[in-house]
Amino acid sequence: MHKTVVINVVGLTKRLIGEHTPFIKSFLDQGKEATITPVLPAVTCSAQSTYLTGKHPSEHGIVGNGWYFKDECEVKFWKQSNKLVQSEKIWDKLKRKNPEFTCSNMFWWFNMYSTADYSVTPRPNYLADGRKTPDCYSHPAELRDTLQSQLGTFPLFHFWGPKTTIKSSQWIADATIKTDQLHDPTLTLVYLPHLDYNLQRHGLNFGIISKDLNEIDAVVKQLVEYYQKQNCNVILLSEYGITDVENPIHLNRVLRKEGYLQIRMERGLELLDAGASHAFAVADHQIAHIYLNDKSLKSKVKKLIENIDGVEKVLSEEEIADSHLNHERCGDLVVIADSNSWFTYYFWLDDKKAPDFARMVDIHKKPGYDPVEMLTDPKDLFVMLKVIGKLILKKLGFRTVMNIIPLNAQLVKGSHGRIPEDLEDYPIFITNSKTFDLKANIVATKVFEALEKHVFG
Repeated sequence: MHKTVVINVVGLTKRLIGEHTPFIKSFLDQGKEATITPVLPAVTCSAQSTYLTGKHPSEHGIVGNGWYFKDECEVKFWKQSNKLVQSEKIWDKLKRKNPEFTCSNMFWWFNMYSTADYSVTPRPNYLADGRKTPDCYSHPAELRDTLQSQLGTFPLFHFWGPKTTIKSSQWIADATIKTDQLHDPTLTLVYLPHLDYNLQRHGLNFGIISKDLNEIDAVVKQLVEYYQKQNCNVILLSEYGITDVENPIHLNRVLRKEGYLQIRMERGLELLDAGASHAFAVADHQIAHIYLNDKSLKSKVKKLIENIDGVEKVLSEEEIADSHLNHERCGDLVVIADSNSWFTYYFWLDDKKAPDFARMVDIHKKPGYDPVEMLTDPKDLFVMLKVIGKLILKKLGFRTVMNIIPLNAQLVKGSHGRIPEDLEDYPIFITNSKTFDLKANIVATKVFEALEKHVFG
């Protein structure tokens, strides 16, 4: 076995590697590289599950970052149990080949209750008084206590939300090194999310994202230099590339206006009633699943969605199968945005009736992905004073909510999920292994095989 580390630099593409990433550029120049034809949808959970199983979503079942749980009549995003991934994981296969093989999974998704030897993943505490406090979950359980005693509490609010910074990726990198020093795993999987933030906020605006590129370059350098001292195989890869967008599409509002979507009123605010709706959309970046409780409406709904400006195509039946999405969790229709567009989860027609969670960072209540959670209203000059005031109230024991997220999808300037037109925007695979035979392009399902060969030759 050859000790191997896989550093998942979210959003990294050939387009981004250059003057602002001098270390990554030198690593690429000295190693071997390939672009990865991304899985559809090219989103976090689907891509990672494909890499770690070598299977398509049609087999492993992860059709997006979330989906409609039909038996519960609820849309759920960002669930964490590894049992949701329905195919064998790479660490199980490699442990069968050699019982001495061990694996450390540092923050890749579906990281709870897996059979990986060591794992750490975000897991906030939701307190009875309504507060959410930063924390993480680990296996073994004492690993969490060891890491947080040495590194401080996992910086959850720097991992997602308007306050995202390099601090979360730096903490993950430091925790990875600490875990390696404690346990010396054969295979280490590391997730560095930092580029995801401003690339979605600002798109490919190098005047802004150059700072982020410099920051992630330094963290990658720290990790690579640490592992190269151990003569490790080091792989840099990514899950998707983020490209510029300007056109948010509100599929649920279109379905609502046609009478297909049902709303429940609570305290004067509106909630999507998925179980009672004839048709509704689960939006996930540039991909959306349309679920039909009334299957007879399929052709009508497909035609309706196809005529929306910014929709590139609507998949059904054979097209879904051809895209390797034919799984029971998949929508009856799968909608793909054009290169300039992305899908919101918005279902209300009047902002005054938007649900209370719409203006908050609340990834589990929203029936779809919401990148606006990383932003505040640029026109609100007093937003930070509001935040400080709310924090003071919370510390004094008063109940209050962080309702500072705007309802303006136009603020988002970068997205992903579809297959980009340009190879420069494909995810990338770079290895320092001189002996590994790497083609110029590999499909996402072949990443599994590449990782296996790095460990066992």
